[in-house]
Amino acid sequence: MRKGARVIRPNNSECEVAAKAKAGVAIDDAAARAQASGRQSAEHAVSYRPMLRFLATQDRNVIWLLLGIALLPVDGTTLGLYAPFWSPISPALFAVYCLCNWRQLHIVAVKYPPMFLLPVACIILSIPGWLRFGIHFNGLFGMLATLGALVIAFHIKRIPWNMPIRLLIAAYWCSFAVGVVQWFSIHLRFEPLVNYFSHLMYRQYITDSSVWGGGRPQFLFAEPSYIGMHLFGILLPLMWLMRGRDSIYAKRLRDLIVVYAIGAMLMQAGTRIVIDSVVALLIAIIVHNTWHDRKQRLRGMAQFAGACLLGLLGVLADSRLSSIAENGAQGDGSFFARIYQSLDPLCGLLAHPWTMFTGYGAGNIINAVWAGASKAEQLLNGLGMNGGAATGMNADTVWTMCAYTSVVAEYGLIGLVLLVIASIVSMTRVLDTAAAEHGVWGKTVICWLVLIVYLYIQCENYAFAALPLFIFA
Repeated sequence: MRKGARVIRPNNSECEVAAKAKAGVAIDDAAARAQASGRQSAEHAVSYRPMLRFLATQDRNVIWLLLGIALLPVDGTTLGLYAPFWSPISPALFAVYCLCNWRQLHIVAVKYPPMFLLPVACIILSIPGWLRFGIHFNGLFGMLATLGALVIAFHIKRIPWNMPIRLLIAAYWCSFAVGVVQWFSIHLRFEPLVNYFSHLMYRQYITDSSVWGGGRPQFLFAEPSYIGMHLFGILLPLMWLMRGRDSIYAKRLRDLIVVYAIGAMLMQAGTRIVIDSVVALLIAIIVHNTWHDRKQRLRGMAQFAGACLLGLLGVLADSRLSSIAENGAQGDGSFFARIYQSLDPLCGLLAHPWTMFTGYGAGNIINAVWAGASKAEQLLNGLGMNGGAATGMNADTVWTMCAYTSVVAEYGLIGLVLLVIASIVSMTRVLDTAAAEHGVWGKTVICWLVLIVYLYIQCENYAFAALPLFIFA
């Protein structure tokens, strides 16, 4: 500072003004930060409500679709629609969704003719049988409703798939939790829960007095043998579909399948889940390995050997499978029932030769069973088996537990050929162009078809989502 320069000092009032101004700026900054923080918190809070955001961006009738997806694992309770040994809810909800979007149904029929022409052809094939044996209906329309709902939602309306997938995963985790609760209630002999589930399930396997083989958790399925149908007919193909779209959802589906299958086997829920898991594992090994690569080929062969070893251990560890291996078909009552329940209607075709081509008509399997029961009894007795078990079926308990037997009995060989053609057309329909260029999708579709063919050997319900899902995808 130069000598003699005059120093100007602010007085007290000026300092107070400056301090207040500075404090005001600080307060404004704090308020701005608080407001921004509040907006961020609000946005963060909204992120916990993805379902509400999803519903707000879709038509109101999408709730029927979501309910149908959420209730897919609920197909064996007294709350569902009655069918012999199956009481689903989802097909009815999918039908409601289709009716709410009836303007799009003609688009579905035009753009996906195999989906709608196959049921129409089955109805035409049913006319001779209906005229001869009476008019009845079955799950054919449920399959059509499931197909229509999938096409309307995910092809025409382009509904985002992430929320339905998330809901589906949560629904199956809930059904698994129900199975765990059932298992604990059975082994801890907690009678209130045991009685509750025994009254909830249409065909219960919970109590020891169950004529179907009690003391087992059945989750919310019609019977424990349906576990593999759900895991490997719905969840596993969805995992394959998610591989090229969202690896996170693919991993979640994989974890769900593994935990569900292992948990069901550890809780001894059923015998078929052991066989289904080994078959699905072998098919998954084919899908997930590049066989022209030497290193992956060796790894796949080692995995095949391990899967076969696990299958052998499963047979030895499961008393029912061991009994079948030692005593043949009659070593297990359920396995033997699968034989004569298919043999009856097939022998019924011989009683009326014209039905071999057009069948007995939709819903008339019981007529085929009655017509072929005596012949089936003779065949079983000739093989040294209990042929008397093949008689005594009635309209309330008849079921074949084999989709191919049901198709031939209801729609004849012509209907079976049409089903094969529709499956081939669906298999050649490539949706994922990027995957197709690498040759992965083609192998996945073929393995998916093989898995579906296997699973429907012991599942006759046309409306079950595995077949409509395959036809759609």
